[in-house]
Amino acid sequence: MNKPENMKTEPLRLGEMGLDNFAPYLMNRIMGRYNAALQTEMAEQGLTTPQMRSLAVLSVIDGILIRELAVYAVVQQSTLSRALDTLDQNGLIRRETDGQDSRATRVFITDAGREAYERLWPHMAGAYEAMFKGIDEGEKRAFVGTLQTILRNIRKHDF
Repeated sequence: MNKPENMKTEPLRLGEMGLDNFAPYLMNRIMGRYNAALQTEMAEQGLTTPQMRSLAVLSVIDGILIRELAVYAVVQQSTLSRALDTLDQNGLIRRETDGQDSRATRVFITDAGREAYERLWPHMAGAYEAMFKGIDEGEKRAFVGTLQTILRNIRKHDF
């Protein structure tokens, strides 16, 4: 029997679609493996995942507000605060009060922080390339484009 076009169907339940067809599950697994692939190198430098993510973001967007860094680094602000305390104590970042808003703080990567990031980058790049093994450049570009669209669809910030 045909259903009228205006009748909505219930979305599949997780058990019906399966974990291997549920994109959030796959993305979490992928990021978990990516982070695990970097654990040894991060530990050798005394870095945690939130610290590594912060240095990576700061290597591209230096002088960012802490609240924006939390979004870009995908780290809760309380966790980020502890990570930044350690990075600051180790001379890898410096914090300055924002010139426009004295309640806000900007974070800058130091030369030592950039050197730490540069030592870690080859491992990050290698783990990234391993994710795309056997995937041609066109598929990779399409996949990244799809991820960018998904992020635009769900983001809460203008960045």
